[in-house]
Parts: sequence; C-alpha cells; structure tokens
Amino acid sequence: MLKWALLALAIVFEVFATLMLKYSNGFTRLWPTVGLVCGYALAFYLEAQVIRLGVPVGVTYAIWAGSGIVLVAVAGKVLFADAVNGLTLAGIGLIVAGVLVVQVSTSLAH
Repeated sequence: MLKWALLALAIVFEVFATLMLKYSNGFTRLWPTVGLVCGYALAFYLEAQVIRLGVPVGVTYAIWAGSGIVLVAVAGKVLFADAVNGLTLAGIGLIVAGVLVVQVSTSLAH
C-alpha cells in the first residue's frame, strides 16, 4: 500500500511542478520557478522510491506519466481555460486505456 501512496504523491508533485511552468512565465518569476524545481525533485525522488519498493519501472512510469497528463489537462482547463474538445477527451481516454494495458500485461507476466 505504501508504494501506491508514494506514487500518488509523486504524481501530485509532478502535476504541481508542471503547473508552475505556466506561473513561472518562462522562469522569470522566482517563487513559481522554485516551486517547479522542488516539485519535480520530489516527484522524481518519490518515483525512484516506488521503483525501489518493487513496482516495475514500466508500470511506475506509465501510471506516473499517464496520470500526470490527464490531471494537467484537467487543471489546464480549470485554471487556464485551456481548450478541451472531443479529440482531447479521446486522447485522454487512450492514455488511460494504455496505462491499464501496461499494468495488466505486467501483472500477467508474473
């Protein structure tokens, strides 16, 4: 259970850091830039711990990256009024499906 909690926390920090990219205004604003660097550092550290705890690297990265993409797309819509249309939603659906396939295929291999 700990490994999944750490992975969820890694995803939160990665999404936070990615959102700070927008707020940093091309690294011209100090505190959002500091948040970005700290967020990514914590995200990568936690992801490394999840892998160390035995979650296969492919599964870890698929969940981490896929979840991050989906959450950043949702946050972009809510916070920045980014465009989201049917094609965007289809892409998000494919990402979720891909993450599930990677996880299931890894489970079947053991």
